[in-house]
Amino acid sequence: MNIYVGNLSNETTEEDLSEAFRAFGQVASAKIITDKYSGVSRGFGFIEMPAKAEAQSAINGLNGTELKGQTLTVNEARPRPDRNRGGRGGGGRRY
Repeated sequence: MNIYVGNLSNETTEEDLSEAFRAFGQVASAKIITDKYSGVSRGFGFIEMPAKAEAQSAINGLNGTELKGQTLTVNEARPRPDRNRGGRGGGGRRY
């Protein structure tokens, strides 16, 4: 299960995140999203936990708690919208 973690402090590392979530079960990966030009944290990240029950327990246990001075927002990650489908495309010829 993929978990969204928001309102991260700039000081929070992927290891900090992983450690917090390991209290609830196995963590497959922890990724903090950074600005591609500056490399600075964008204030959110994602945790992958293989067991859905453990992931749900982590969401319930960590949402609203504090890490490095920031109150975390933790919930199930939603899939990214498909950027290729929007707009006025539709294909086909116009006569």
